[in-house]
Amino acid sequence: MYKVLLVEDETFVRESVKEIIRWEEMGFTLAGEASNGVEALAHIKRDPPDLVLCDIVMPQMDGLALLKETRNAGIGSKFVMLTCIGDFEAMRQAMEYGASNYILKLSMSVKDLRETLAKVGRELSGGSAAAAAARSGAAHQPSVSLPPVAVKEQITHPEVNKIIQYIEQHYDQDITLGTLSRYVMMGENYVSALFKKKTGETLIHYLHRTRVDKAIELLMSTDQPVNRIGQRVGFMNDNYFIKIFKRMTGMTPSQYRNHRTI
Repeated sequence: MYKVLLVEDETFVRESVKEIIRWEEMGFTLAGEASNGVEALAHIKRDPPDLVLCDIVMPQMDGLALLKETRNAGIGSKFVMLTCIGDFEAMRQAMEYGASNYILKLSMSVKDLRETLAKVGRELSGGSAAAAAARSGAAHQPSVSLPPVAVKEQITHPEVNKIIQYIEQHYDQDITLGTLSRYVMMGENYVSALFKKKTGETLIHYLHRTRVDKAIELLMSTDQPVNRIGQRVGFMNDNYFIKIFKRMTGMTPSQYRNHRTI
């Protein structure tokens, strides 16, 4: 069983998360809980869990600070962030420091939690088949492209379509949840929940997949260096670009390009 530490300052949310999942059936056990980052950090250092389910906004030490302190301590626990704000910048920073995923508390469901736990379970047990094949050198060819970002013909909500079109046209620019919310004149929390409901994926994941698809096109059609391609598709941090690309394809951009040219 993989050990889980639940970190959430709202007692109601903490108790709800504990009760709605049959943890053992998913291969996890709740090894502890904390109501703030300071308390959680002490627990992590004392008995490092496999997974930390962690709120972003907390007293004394917030979720991002907890994640950073955990990494600074050399502890590799997986992190899944819980948030009400749907803040792109907070999510970007969390993923840059190694968070596996995030869940909006406003729209959190048993399905979201189960899917997230299943994903983390695969990561803990060695990652996806594609990543394992890439690490072993067994994969001679990567997949030709990523799964479709979204089937646009099936999206009938006008504001969601506007967001999709905006991302398609501006993926190389700095896009935040605030930018998109203002563009469709809706609240940030509502936009996040609506997009997930209509497309089946979070806004940040959709944006990442769009950018990675564009990066693949440039990798295959140009000889531009990887860092330049990352910048052209909207990733200003080289390491972050490589990390997201590998998470989605099982290979680094350089590995993908080399395998495709064999």
